[in-house]
Amino acid sequence: MMHYMGSFVPVNGRSRPEGERPARPANTERNPVNQSVNHDELDAALKRCGSSWDAGQAHGLLCSRLAVLGADAGTGWLDQVLAGSDPDNALRRECEILLDALYAYTQVQLSQRRSEFQPLLPDDSDSTIIRAEAIAHWCEGFLHGLVSGSPEVGLKKRLADEPLSDIIKDMLQITRATVDEDAEEETNEAAYADLVEYLRVAVQLTYEELAEFRSAPDDTEVLH
Repeated sequence: MMHYMGSFVPVNGRSRPEGERPARPANTERNPVNQSVNHDELDAALKRCGSSWDAGQAHGLLCSRLAVLGADAGTGWLDQVLAGSDPDNALRRECEILLDALYAYTQVQLSQRRSEFQPLLPDDSDSTIIRAEAIAHWCEGFLHGLVSGSPEVGLKKRLADEPLSDIIKDMLQITRATVDEDAEEETNEAAYADLVEYLRVAVQLTYEELAEFRSAPDDTEVLH
């Protein structure tokens, strides 16, 4: 069972309910998502083009929209993240290139059930405070993607049932997790790693649970 360990404190102290989850892959060596896009690079590009989304939020949103819509998620996700930016501005084009790459990488990781999937988060060289904020934003984006638009009755019912209802509750907790600055650094790092691993598995489980709602084939496409 996953716990909010050490200095990461949910507001009501709730840990994840008991429940069967996919086992962690035997090969635990990380294959970072920044093989495709670097978190800080995308974050800076989004700020420059005037997007109200940061990199973690954008990737969280993408993951849940892919789970619900499959390949149909791409264009709507791109438009949502870049809403309000000038379509003729070169800075928007810079964002589109990075978001295209992130979409392609993430879509392949989820549709082909690759165990090395990772949420897009800051590098481990950043402080745990920065990374805790980023993981909270990532969860905000993911949760928004599950309920954005006008979800059909069947989808609403599935989201209200286990295990997805548990995942939603846990991610809500993570959006309010905090770092105890007085705790040992190793304790903070262990807690953060535990949350990242939880998200990694929870996203893949969500994708599997919502397979019946994806009408489009899982073929990678360029968004624009």
